[in-house]
Formats: sequence, structure tokens, C-alpha cells
Amino acid sequence: MTPAVAVFRPADDRIRRAVDLLESLDVEPVADPMLAVEPTGTHPRTDAEFTVLTSRTGVELVDGADWVPTGELCAIGASTAGALREHGYGVDRVPDTYSSAGLVEALRESVDGARVEVARSDHGSDVLLDGLLDAGAYVHETVLYRLTRPPGAGESCERAANGDLDGALFSSSLTVEHFLEAAADRGVREAAIVGLNDAVVGSIGRPTADRAAEFGVEVDVVPDTADFETLAREVVARIRERD
Repeated sequence: MTPAVAVFRPADDRIRRAVDLLESLDVEPVADPMLAVEPTGTHPRTDAEFTVLTSRTGVELVDGADWVPTGELCAIGASTAGALREHGYGVDRVPDTYSSAGLVEALRESVDGARVEVARSDHGSDVLLDGLLDAGAYVHETVLYRLTRPPGAGESCERAANGDLDGALFSSSLTVEHFLEAAADRGVREAAIVGLNDAVVGSIGRPTADRAAEFGVEVDVVPDTADFETLAREVVARIRERD
């Protein structure tokens, strides 16, 4: 029987690429977008000595606004850095550890007294802002977009509750939260958690895994490389090991 793996990427090229990848791995994709992007129409300040971007979505929005950065341009990880380069921006810093804490550590010795612009979604981690402030930076945050739960989300919750999922791929803490909210709306929250814990659950990054654990969701796979393809491949491999 073909394993079924849920994926929660936004309903754009990301979900399409995820579905193609899972199909290439001979599993059934359960495409259930848990994030919708609502741009705010704002763009980053242009007087910063360091500008931080934290997602491909943010890069696309600033590029669409014809924004020109000043100072050093910093990306939270390889995916964001790749998107910046694709759009013609030079990237000055990418931390070794792709997380808010990793970025703080990479900048800590450089930002004392400097103006730092952080451009991201409305659900960005406080770890980044607090860490930069503690390092002596003058921090300004620009909310480029809001992340909401699509009204129709929840097919994967039903399938988890019915024991019909073999794997799930959580790419952020917010996808975990939205999954459980959608499950609650459908009256299957507890059953969905049981179903996830019978499946192979993967997360990009330890913070997402920790957030899932707070809700009683056991995460089986946290890849060393924080990208979606690695996550998908490792989860599918773990599912095969169970067979």
C-alpha cells in the first residue's frame, strides 16, 4: 500500500513542488496548506547597517517593491539566501545554524550600536529581536506579511484521526498550531494527535519540534539540514524502515 504523507506548505509553488517531490518518492501526497500569506504593503527601511530577511516569501515581497538594501544583507538560512541571490541581491551573512538563535550568534559581535532592520512575517520569533537587542543593536522590525490559516484547511486532520496518515511534514511551528486548530474545528483534535503519533512526524528545526511536543505531538525526524527536501526524504526513509 502506498504511504500517505501530509504536507502543509502555502498554496503556491511551494505546495506544488512538495507534491512533485513526494510523488517522485513513491508516496501519496496529502496536500493540505496550513498557511496563507497576506502582504501588509510595507517594506523595510533603507537606512540600516544590517538588514535581516527570514523567508523566501519576504524576499519576493521586497523584490516586488523595488527595495534597495543598505549595509550588510543577512539571511536566516540557505533557502532565504538562495531566494535573495535568485532575485539579484548579494548576501553578506548566513549563520551556520539556520535559526533565530543561530543568526543572533552570527551577528552578536558585529551589531553593538548598529541599526538592524528585521523584515519578516507577523509570527517571527522573539528570540531574534531579543537576542539582537541584548547584543546592543538598535532594532527595527517591519512586518512584511501576515500568516493566517486557510478556511478550508483540515483534510489531513481527518485522515490522521482516522489512522490514514503514514507521515506528516511540519515546516514551522505555525503549521503545527494551525493543524491542531483545524483539527479542533472539525472535532477531531485528540484523535488527530493520536494519529500523528502513530505516523512518522518530521519537522524543520528544533523549535518546531519543541512546539509540537508542547501539544503532545511526538516528532520522529529533525534533519540536520533545515530544508524541505531533506525533511521529506528522511521522513519517507523512516516510513520505509517501518515496513
